[in-house]
Amino acid sequence: MLFDTHVHLNARQFFEDRDETIQRAFDAGVKYMTVVGFDAETIPLAIEIAEQYETIYAAVGWHPVDAIDMTDKDLDWIEELSVHPKVVAIGEMGLDYHWDKSPKDVQKEVFRKQIRLAKKVNMPIIIHNRNATTDIIEILQEEDAKTIGGIMHCYNDSVDYVKACLDMNFYISLGGPVTFKNATLPKEVAKEVPLDKLLVETDAPFLAPHPYRGKRNEPAYVKLVAEKIAELRGSTPEEISEITTNNARKFFGI
Repeated sequence: MLFDTHVHLNARQFFEDRDETIQRAFDAGVKYMTVVGFDAETIPLAIEIAEQYETIYAAVGWHPVDAIDMTDKDLDWIEELSVHPKVVAIGEMGLDYHWDKSPKDVQKEVFRKQIRLAKKVNMPIIIHNRNATTDIIEILQEEDAKTIGGIMHCYNDSVDYVKACLDMNFYISLGGPVTFKNATLPKEVAKEVPLDKLLVETDAPFLAPHPYRGKRNEPAYVKLVAEKIAELRGSTPEEISEITTNNARKFFGI
């Protein structure tokens, strides 16, 4: 049994075969999924999908790339949605210094607002990080995010930062890149993260694991992530699947 903690079944890439994709995941042993909404279009769809399936849940937040588009009205909307019984986290949120749509200062402001909102409604957060690890950790520490905890989604940075994340009550989630031949960082992290703080995800339709790299990802492939982590740790896929599923259920309160 597996839990894909971060999937975008609400993405356009799944509009034509979403139900079939979900069924393939169930058939592959992926019982639980969290569909992440990150803007005005994907947030309602995330909740809609979660309402249709007993073991699929939703997270709602605003992506840093689109931070410049977020208004106070949007923040109020996210707060209203946080009470929905299938909403289990606020996010994804964070910083993305790769794309330049939203200035860094705007991203930081929106990030802080969402952390404060999550603390207000007492919900954990899901962090998107691209080329911004130092600033993200600094902001999480300054905003005392430890009180709610969270997930470092698709962690792809040095193992040196892991302790700072763990000290703030964060889980480390690994996705498709841990299966890539030359991806040394996630492999090192997979070996070092304490088992009780480890999660798996796909981030589908993005970042498909080997041997599907470059193709559309889907939640059924989270099994390949768990298998690679098991190989790296000298464990079994069954053990990693059970541990990460239990961790995710604990984190999301399921």
